[in-house]
Amino acid sequence: MSTGTGAWAPNVFSADGLTASTVTAAGAALAAEAARFAALGWMPGTAGNLSITLDRDPLRLAVTASGLDKGELTSNDIVLVDGNGDWTGAGAVGAGADDGLTESLGLARRPSAEAGLHARIARVTGAGAGIHVHALTAVRAGHAWPEGVVLQDLEMLKGIGHSAHGERVVIPVVQNHQDMQVLGDDFERVYAGRTDSVGEVPALIVANHGIYAWGADLRQARWHLELTEALLQIALATR
Repeated sequence: MSTGTGAWAPNVFSADGLTASTVTAAGAALAAEAARFAALGWMPGTAGNLSITLDRDPLRLAVTASGLDKGELTSNDIVLVDGNGDWTGAGAVGAGADDGLTESLGLARRPSAEAGLHARIARVTGAGAGIHVHALTAVRAGHAWPEGVVLQDLEMLKGIGHSAHGERVVIPVVQNHQDMQVLGDDFERVYAGRTDSVGEVPALIVANHGIYAWGADLRQARWHLELTEALLQIALATR
């Protein structure tokens, strides 16, 4: 499956949908990826968050829990959230079929603050997974080019779905905001989705904060993040 196909994309963690085994496996995958990025220094302390899309109708995501060391997560350290990024467990407003899973699996109940933006990205782009880290290069690039980082004629652009030559790719930059509705609106304003002739841009820099990247699944989201970070390093080094 490819990323950025739009809201109709079937990118979900498992065709089985929202089940105990699917949620447990998703939690383990998120914990492993979080440890990877913590080791790189991209998720210092409790910073950063990751998500996996579990279902689309209605939209349900597993998001890493708030306030936990991202290098020490377990498969239970996730929160099930809806299309607004709100917890869907027992007692939550509009709770759905996932009520019992939070209790039976001992899942967390407080999602990361940016869960709302993860949900917005999953809905708008059709992504199956999203990653948000506090990588220094992305922050530096957002400071250097607040209107967006222009990349072209770089080989690694192929890794994020673009041509290595003759194509101008812009990694969008938005201002940081604590209100995820505002930040989500800004994301939609600058999002460059796929067209018949060019691929989407699967990354977003939030100024003075960090970077989001997404993909059809967690592995592709990781590739997009790592490649975008490397491309930003080149842009800064050659300006």
